[in-house]
Amino acid sequence: MPAKIGFVSLGCPKALVDSERILSRLRAEGYETAADYAGADVVVVNTCGFLESARAESLEAIGEALAENGRVIVTGCLGAEPHVIRKAHPGVLAVTGPHQYEAVMAAVHEAVPPPHDPFLDLIPAEGIRLTPRHYAYLKIAEGCNHRCSFCIIPKLRGKLASRPADAVLGEAAALAAAGVRELLIISQDTSAYGADLRYASSRWRGREVKARLTELCTALAELKVWVRLHYVYPYPHVDELLPLMAEGKLLPYLDVPFQHASPAVLKAMRRPAADAQTLERLRDWRALVPDLTVRSSFIVGFPGETEADFEYLLEWLDEAEIDRAGCFRYEPVTGASSNALPGAVAPELIEERWHRFMAAQQAVSARRLARKVGRSIDVIVDSVGPERIVARSMGDAPEIDGNVFLPLHPHFAPGAIVTARVERADDYDLWAVAA
Repeated sequence: MPAKIGFVSLGCPKALVDSERILSRLRAEGYETAADYAGADVVVVNTCGFLESARAESLEAIGEALAENGRVIVTGCLGAEPHVIRKAHPGVLAVTGPHQYEAVMAAVHEAVPPPHDPFLDLIPAEGIRLTPRHYAYLKIAEGCNHRCSFCIIPKLRGKLASRPADAVLGEAAALAAAGVRELLIISQDTSAYGADLRYASSRWRGREVKARLTELCTALAELKVWVRLHYVYPYPHVDELLPLMAEGKLLPYLDVPFQHASPAVLKAMRRPAADAQTLERLRDWRALVPDLTVRSSFIVGFPGETEADFEYLLEWLDEAEIDRAGCFRYEPVTGASSNALPGAVAPELIEERWHRFMAAQQAVSARRLARKVGRSIDVIVDSVGPERIVARSMGDAPEIDGNVFLPLHPHFAPGAIVTARVERADDYDLWAVAA
């Protein structure tokens, strides 16, 4: 019987892609996946090591796998600190770091020898994925060259390491051929794609394509699927993407991690602090692409953040009209230089500011969504339930943004892209009917 591998995947979409690649390799070699711990010959736990809460969750997941199965291989971001894992769980079989696929496969081979010749049994061209059939994450680079004071990602995942354009486009084409209707482009710093390769060209479909974001997106548009960009730093060349959105080649959606607006806090974070220029660029972007949705993430309670800094952030948020915003309560991260900064904010004040931020963002979101009532928009169907259809607009990424709810329709299935007329909106979601 083929060996069965249990798999636990934690962390962000970038870690999810790592899990998909490992699972694809395992399936190529004839391994099967187990539905539970009891049915697995060995369990692989792909960990997260960014926040202290995520580290604790990862250690807990490893402990659970050991208790339920006993044979555990650890990989992922927390694997970059093997001493932490082995101190808590000395019984693990092996520990590997992030995107160390070969090391994971070697550990699996040692624990459970491969059951067959991979050249005889082939996996689907798109590999094994953990997302629904109609959308997929496409990772274009690993690592990051920034040194933000609150972040240890460069220590965990290393410097920027971009994939050649032909490798990215080949994977994207295979996904599209397999029925994927939406590609979510991810990396730690999507705007920096190709800088480490000096934007080298590679050959795809009979022509040279540069490893540069604008050229990559132009080529991706040929696949006739939704292309959504995540983790986009507002470098000057990002302006080149807006005409592609205006032409319908890219989704009118930008996920830009602003983190804060106060110049003083941004300086302490080691982030760009040109907030006024950012507001002007947002206005220019929306002038060119009126339906542009801007998603971002912010941190409240950063060391040294004053009440004036926080009020500045709220005013900026309202003026910028950020459509979708996630907010993190600041917490010290082991190894982050921000731990040494003065002016720690009391936990109860961090909590209070988080609630105020979310209330302010809720009002902005409701205001932006109310403008869609009465309009016809394109939506992608995610699921068809017994009572209603759950879909998403071009301005909604799966799991982190809102939904569009529709009445049941006999011809709407998951993955269908249809036109709907918006009848009402609340703070985060839309209700519509088939147009």
